[in-house]
Amino acid sequence: MTAQAAQPSWTFLTHHAHVLLCLAEDPQARLRDVAERVWIAERAVLRILRDLEEEGYISHRRVGRRSHYQINPDLPLRHPLQRHAQVRTLLSLVDGGNGPLADAH
Repeated sequence: MTAQAAQPSWTFLTHHAHVLLCLAEDPQARLRDVAERVWIAERAVLRILRDLEEEGYISHRRVGRRSHYQINPDLPLRHPLQRHAQVRTLLSLVDGGNGPLADAH
């Protein structure tokens, strides 16, 4: 979907999933870039990053003025219907299993 496309009224994935997918594609993504791609405020991205880090789904380290994020692909998804699947399954599913999302770590 292009930046000019209208925001859909609903999506299959949560904002948390979208932020995680953005980090899998670009581990050094800036808050502003993630917010723009997910169509949410930078403050919302920051809250989501805190949620993901507190639960161990991501970690980050500072590299100069930027953060470099690392995803823990071995954790289970949070909803009871998907607890049998790991984060790597979601990343692979969305990426088709052929790109950088499938190998995210």
